[in-house]
Amino acid sequence: MGLVEEVVAHGSLKNFLILASGLLAVHVAVQFLKVAVQNARLATRGPRAARVPSKLPLGLGFIYGTIKAMMEHSNLAYWRWMFSHVEGWTVETRLIGRRIVFTADPENVKAILATQFGNYGKGKPFHDEWKAFLGDSIFTTDGDLWHNSRQLIRPQFIKDRVSDLQCFEDKMQTLFRAIANGGALDGEDQPVDMAAGNGKPVDISDLFFRFTLDSATEFLLGKDVKSLSTPRQAFAEAFAEAQRVQSITSRAGPLSPLMPRKKFNDAMKVINTFIDQYIDRALELSPDELAGKTKSDAGYTFLHALAGFTRDRKVLHDQLIAVLLAGRDTTASTLSWTLYELARTPDAVAKLRAEILSVVGPDRAPTYDDLKGMKYLQNVMNETLRLYPSVPFNVRLALKDTVLPRGAGPDGSLPLHVLKDTPIGYSTLVMQRRADLYPRASNDFAEVEVFSPDRWANWQPKPWQYIPFNGGPRICIGQQFALTEMGYVLTRLFQKYDRVDNHMGEVDGGRPTLKAEIVLQPGDGVRVALWEAKWG
Repeated sequence: MGLVEEVVAHGSLKNFLILASGLLAVHVAVQFLKVAVQNARLATRGPRAARVPSKLPLGLGFIYGTIKAMMEHSNLAYWRWMFSHVEGWTVETRLIGRRIVFTADPENVKAILATQFGNYGKGKPFHDEWKAFLGDSIFTTDGDLWHNSRQLIRPQFIKDRVSDLQCFEDKMQTLFRAIANGGALDGEDQPVDMAAGNGKPVDISDLFFRFTLDSATEFLLGKDVKSLSTPRQAFAEAFAEAQRVQSITSRAGPLSPLMPRKKFNDAMKVINTFIDQYIDRALELSPDELAGKTKSDAGYTFLHALAGFTRDRKVLHDQLIAVLLAGRDTTASTLSWTLYELARTPDAVAKLRAEILSVVGPDRAPTYDDLKGMKYLQNVMNETLRLYPSVPFNVRLALKDTVLPRGAGPDGSLPLHVLKDTPIGYSTLVMQRRADLYPRASNDFAEVEVFSPDRWANWQPKPWQYIPFNGGPRICIGQQFALTEMGYVLTRLFQKYDRVDNHMGEVDGGRPTLKAEIVLQPGDGVRVALWEAKWG
């Protein structure tokens, strides 16, 4: 645990201030003149957004609160607390003199992601903060670098690639054995009594993260890491640790230099060693050999496709890490939340299974068209993503002086002026749980906080009020791949199992722990028991 984490964990504000004072003195001195000029400019441009209260000077209370909320998995409560002090859904704070705006307003999100797309981007500070992990990938760049990355990746997510479901089927059989075993297998050849798995509690979330890692590494690299049959998987553990440290560092703001990086650096060595061996093999192939590979070849991979366009090792490395993060963690977390909710909603399980059996029967593997045609399956996934968007919080930087549609004035309804280099944080998690954006709860429409796939039968959210995959030009390029993988896994699961017992009550008391580092995942896992359907 690092210095900042230790201070927050033990709740010592005095030590926190002592630790921060040296850095702050220098930082404030450097920033003072710049902030004064910005404040003078803002004063001439109309009203501001309401301020987030802070018990500590210079916004230190905000830094302390955000890190503490992340460590205690109370981000949703903390973000809601920020908005509770205003009439609208946009607030601002000063962090050591620097203005930061937060919003959960669909009109502002629409402006940031679409109608004013050119005015906002990741920005240099975000790139510098995340480059050790995600490099110059699609997630950290703007302008030509971002556009070129997207064009490089896009062909790998065309329908022909997304609809090739065999890689999922191969992993499903191992997943079934791991479920019956009560956890990851100790080697691929471990004997498993499949019947003994009925009613055996298992952390299905852990298995989903292993499943999606195996699927993602096969899709990207041509060889999966077999984490479903390897209890301790060094690459998976390093990947999780790198994300944990990176997430804390990003929340520390100007105090990030105080964060120790040894654990992060050690994790990145493991990750890089693993990735680089595959890059080496791909670059050993001549351009003609790469060009000769086609998507129908058994050995054709995402990496081969990228290497066919560029021989730059850094480009290959950065894009692989980024797509691995998006392809593995977001899908696993959504599957985990789906089983969390289905385990306490037996009626939804019955409806989902009935649809699956009516379309594909008890044994046949579903096709891409089968998955797209099952409406209740789609509703289940939509409802999960409504309550638990994979990326619950995101940030954009104003690349020029601009204006948000709403946020200023007593009720937050007036346009809000934003100067160049102002960070704008927006939360899909908060926005998608705003009761005022939904019809009034009734017998036909459940409360906003309730998991209810049925709500989607006769209701659709208004544009920009539901954006689990973001929106605009930077909308998630792997959206269809993720939905296809999730739909396939759920279909195969509920062909085989007709009952899910919930064992989370004794763990979290029915109050799910929202762990939000980079993706939103169950902080206490998802402990359930599955029962095979009996035929004949």
